[in-house]
Amino acid sequence: MNGEFITIAEASAKIASRQISPVELTRQCLDRVEALDSQLHSFIRLTPDRAMADARKAEAEIAAHGPKGPLHGIPIGLKDIIDTAGIPTTCQSRLLRDNQPAMDATSAARLADAGTILLGKMTTHEFADGGPSFDLPWPPARNPWNPAHFTAGSSSGTGAAIAAGMILGGPGTDTGGSIRGPAALCGIAGLKPTYGLVSRAGVAPAAYSLDHIGPMAWTVEDCAILLQAMAGHDPADPASARRPVPDYMAGLRGGVAGLRVGVIHHFHEVDYPVTEATRGGIDTAIATLRDLGAVIQETTLSPLADWSACGTLISITERAAAYEPWMRERLSEFSSVLRDRLMLSSMVSAVDYVQALRRRRELCLELALAMANVDILLTATQRAEAPLIDAISRWDNIERPNFTMPFNVAGVPAISVCSGFGAGDLPVAVQMIAKPFQEALLLRAAHAYEQAAGWRGRRPSLAKAVLAA
Repeated sequence: MNGEFITIAEASAKIASRQISPVELTRQCLDRVEALDSQLHSFIRLTPDRAMADARKAEAEIAAHGPKGPLHGIPIGLKDIIDTAGIPTTCQSRLLRDNQPAMDATSAARLADAGTILLGKMTTHEFADGGPSFDLPWPPARNPWNPAHFTAGSSSGTGAAIAAGMILGGPGTDTGGSIRGPAALCGIAGLKPTYGLVSRAGVAPAAYSLDHIGPMAWTVEDCAILLQAMAGHDPADPASARRPVPDYMAGLRGGVAGLRVGVIHHFHEVDYPVTEATRGGIDTAIATLRDLGAVIQETTLSPLADWSACGTLISITERAAAYEPWMRERLSEFSSVLRDRLMLSSMVSAVDYVQALRRRRELCLELALAMANVDILLTATQRAEAPLIDAISRWDNIERPNFTMPFNVAGVPAISVCSGFGAGDLPVAVQMIAKPFQEALLLRAAHAYEQAAGWRGRRPSLAKAVLAA
């Protein structure tokens, strides 16, 4: 197959210099989908006619006026809980099988305005929660590093497709780790921005006070490019932050010299010990940042279980509120996994929910005080390499602590980047966290580490074999 693995930044430069056209790039991506996706199931709906029409339009615009920005002519996918006008948005659920929105979600519209090419809607977990489920009309996505293994969720198809080179990037959503989990297990970069930075208008709700939307891509640089197009105030989202959007690329290569990095060792060493490969990746990342000039220090927070319990109880309750009418009238139409998870809400009282909100305030204050003397925090993203997909418990979201949930509870920006490979040649990752609305600094630190670490030249052998064919 012609083509190569290419990042958004690389493709943008080649489009601008006429080395590749949007039509050629889109055709290459569609060919890769045709060759790979029967094994990975990363797309719930492919839109090839729309994609080629968008690509021809972008090619004509660029020929006439030059690219309007770095995303002009770039193929992406949209998670299937993000509304798309004229294209079904199912949330991977029987209940919305025939749902065809009248207008795009704000994030979809902004990416389209930036000139992206929509290849299709990406597999998720049912309503971004109940998966992997095997009793739905659509199969769950599989990990391109080994299709017998899990992608994490719920932005599962997006993570798999980016790693396999079928799309160059796309938005994910994150209520307790649904961007960063797939980023970690699929070996890509995924950023959960500050709560309110990116509009959620037109995105199916999960847990209102925990929901975020953010970029997923092969590199940190590509996440910065996507975030630039997605971020900004939107009056259609009541939680949208009204503040200027900085230039996320301007300081991306500024390095980490002098930055103070607080390592939450007890999260991944004591509270929920990680695998040897995961810990090795974290330790190497710490050493790399130190060699680059960062100042490393220890940071202590409440136990990881406290953060996870607080966020999980809020999530259970707010998800039930979002889908209460269907729970009452159409419960049997949910997958068995999501049905059981939603039923947990019947065990939560109003007092429980209020106490969780009270505890949340305490934890948020604790984090703010802990970050007063550091610029970046660092810990694990996932405990281990990707498990077998058929070994995932339906209660995996509550059976054990969650490294990503603390930063949904606090609403602060957090990014997952690849930190190496472990058993079965499966990726492991490190998570970095910044203060509210400090995405530019977070991207700068993550980019510096990613460039020094050198893992971005390695792609899944499954995808490489198709590329060589």
